[in-house]
Amino acid sequence: MSGIVMPRPDGDVLERRGEIVAALKRLVPGEGVIDAAVEMRAYESDALTAYRQLPLVVVLPETVEQVSAVLRYCHENSVKVVPRGAGTSLSGGALPVGDGVLLSMMKFNRVLDIDPANRAAVVQPGVTNLGITRAVEHLGFYYAPDPSSQIACSIGGNIAENSGGVHCLKYGLTTNNVLGLEMVLVTGEVIRLGGKHLDAEGYDILALMTGSEGLLGVVTEVTVRILQKPETARAALIGFPTSEDGGQCVADIIAAGIIPGGMEMMDELAINAAEDFVNAGYPRDAGALLIVELDGPEAEVDYLLGEIEAIARRNKASSLRVSTSEEERNTFWAGRKAAFPAVGRISPDYLCMDGTIPRKALPDVLTRMRALGETHGLRCANVFHAGDGNLHPLILYDANEPGQLEAAEAFGADILKLCVEFDGVLTGEHGVGIEKRDLMPEMFTEDDLKQQQRVKCAFDPKQLLNPGKVFPVLHRCAELGRMHVHKGQLPFPDIPRF
Repeated sequence: MSGIVMPRPDGDVLERRGEIVAALKRLVPGEGVIDAAVEMRAYESDALTAYRQLPLVVVLPETVEQVSAVLRYCHENSVKVVPRGAGTSLSGGALPVGDGVLLSMMKFNRVLDIDPANRAAVVQPGVTNLGITRAVEHLGFYYAPDPSSQIACSIGGNIAENSGGVHCLKYGLTTNNVLGLEMVLVTGEVIRLGGKHLDAEGYDILALMTGSEGLLGVVTEVTVRILQKPETARAALIGFPTSEDGGQCVADIIAAGIIPGGMEMMDELAINAAEDFVNAGYPRDAGALLIVELDGPEAEVDYLLGEIEAIARRNKASSLRVSTSEEERNTFWAGRKAAFPAVGRISPDYLCMDGTIPRKALPDVLTRMRALGETHGLRCANVFHAGDGNLHPLILYDANEPGQLEAAEAFGADILKLCVEFDGVLTGEHGVGIEKRDLMPEMFTEDDLKQQQRVKCAFDPKQLLNPGKVFPVLHRCAELGRMHVHKGQLPFPDIPRF
């Protein structure tokens, strides 16, 4: 991760900036184009704030026709485009390029249709994750994927990164809850994938788009699956002496055939930070805290909570509380949902990592991570989706101290390599972006990566969409077996850090 680089700015495009801005203002009139440097500062980074870069220009279209026109113009004039939602990406997925258009989709913020009979809702990509649930909850429905940033993150961004959240263990990631898309290709063509029906014929391009990180097209409309609110939902708050004990309890719960609605874990540092921030009643003396939520018929929930209590006791649980009201259940979750900002109060800076491992490896990986923290001389607060093995270590550092950012990057890279070593993967829901781009060879061979890039070339032969992300080395499309030739983008200069 250290020394992250991006494509060299195209001098020809920089010289044509005035012409490009004027053309975009004709395509998106009014206040749809931002070209003053001071006003573009709000777009210079996403939630991976260690890296910043002003874009060439920012465009905020309001209609599909405008998105199509902007992409067609950029394609015809070889101008790069970085799509952006709410900017909550933690992998640098929406980091601008200095010679490219930053295409913000946040004016696409309307709920278009609610269809309870088909258990579907049609929304624009700028609608927030929580906004979907708010739009349908009066009918007794909700949208299941719930990232911690759900109050701010957009559904378009969720699709780009295949986001998960607390309840993805039982109800799946974004890819399991999206039924259809309208998207605009880099050439300006508008296509539709899927719909309100449960399956579609032909190649599953809908699944290909989910998690494609803005490299293949720009989403302009989303059809999502909505679920009926369960009859009962109760949560257990379980403390353990060590993270290893908590990790073993997670493995034993799943091995017993129990699939909770959500199962989250926090270590001692995260517990106390969250308790200071939210006052949720967390046990401060616990080495690890497990939140297990069961939902469904009341009799089933009560029975399974009893089974989980027995499993927890066998794993040395030091405390156990079960919610007795909806208010108490929400309080249990409040600390977990606020864990990231809570940790931000105890450190000037932190890197939020994202890797996934098999559940059975949790105890061993947590032990190794503790040793890595000692090696790099940095603290790490662990907050993660324990049920599906998706780790979110928060590496604490101070960017004002020379060498600490580099140490944090090296620590993060070692954590991700550890995930791969234990048969895990580099990302669970944050995407690759720039953060993990140069670690892709840890998991994929060169042939693997070239095959993935051939898909990229099929959609974007000039490699204009979100360049510099995901792939550690950019190949010409001609080198990958296509007739299209694109100017090389190597070597890459350093990204400006703030």
